[in-house]
Amino acid sequence: MSARERVYLDWNATAPLRPEARAAMIAAMDAVGNPSSVHAEGRAAAAIVAKARAQVAEAFGALGSDVIFTSGATEAAALALAGRALHGAAIEHDAVHAWTTADLAVGRDGQVAVGDPGCSTLQAANSETGVVQVLPEGLAVADFTQAFGKLPVGFDWSGVEMGLISAHKIGGPKGVGALVVRRGIDVAAQIRGGGQEMGRRSGTENVIGIAGFGAAAEAAQRDLADGLWNGVAELRKVLESGLASTAKETIFVGKDADRLPNTCCVIAPGWKGETQVMAMDLAGFAVSAGSACSSGKVRESRVLRAMGHAPDEAGCAIRISIGPDTTEDQCLRFVEVWGRAYGRIRQRAA
Repeated sequence: MSARERVYLDWNATAPLRPEARAAMIAAMDAVGNPSSVHAEGRAAAAIVAKARAQVAEAFGALGSDVIFTSGATEAAALALAGRALHGAAIEHDAVHAWTTADLAVGRDGQVAVGDPGCSTLQAANSETGVVQVLPEGLAVADFTQAFGKLPVGFDWSGVEMGLISAHKIGGPKGVGALVVRRGIDVAAQIRGGGQEMGRRSGTENVIGIAGFGAAAEAAQRDLADGLWNGVAELRKVLESGLASTAKETIFVGKDADRLPNTCCVIAPGWKGETQVMAMDLAGFAVSAGSACSSGKVRESRVLRAMGHAPDEAGCAIRISIGPDTTEDQCLRFVEVWGRAYGRIRQRAA
């Protein structure tokens, strides 16, 4: 398989850049002014940021004044969580897990029991397994990074005080995200200086990245309305059916739970996850062995261990995450190549 025939099946790590985002970013490159300047050039740059803020807010079901642009969801998590020691679960993304007490119970189905929502954080959907949570009313912080753009979520009706989102998960550029804050909730600025973002996050705005974020959010909202992710969910069924037929011993994590429409976490007993990733990469397929922020580290999945999977199972999982551009032919080709490779592993172990 040549380089141009590679198949990208790692959308949860980062989605391909949308043409709408690319176009918005190229146009924003011609804005020479600083958004904080009062002259015409500054006002033009500020108008780009304002438009993107409105686009993101509209797509996420919030007001523009609720949106604080950051360098990504990791910074948004730090802004929301620093100094708070909220209750969390071991399945949270590292960016959230680092700030929480990680004492919330996780079921075998990946569902988390939250006893005190006002002092807790909970992800809307898990990046590794795709398992979707029911967010309790009054939750302090929710990580919407994976759910935003794939599921019909609305910040206003979620009942959450603060939400984290990221541009590159919805086809925007890397290096820009947002913390969305319910009106009346205070945020202690971690980066102080010029008072940008209504005094909540100082530093000259990333005008180009923010423009791409806004355009991507608008396009993602349109895709949801057009039902594109329903088609992705059907394609995942084809993928999982093929994998199950190829190897009966495979385990699909969260199979009976409500999941993101694009996410398949599969355990192949006896075949280490990182070895699977390398084998598939050499064959021309991009998949992962967990969250992108923990890939490259040879370790079992903290998420799967929290769900009750034994170490030998948790170490043999990969994540396949597809998107609206993925085709049935690509999925069937992956099943064929993966199945042949796993067959060789099982023969050597016999």
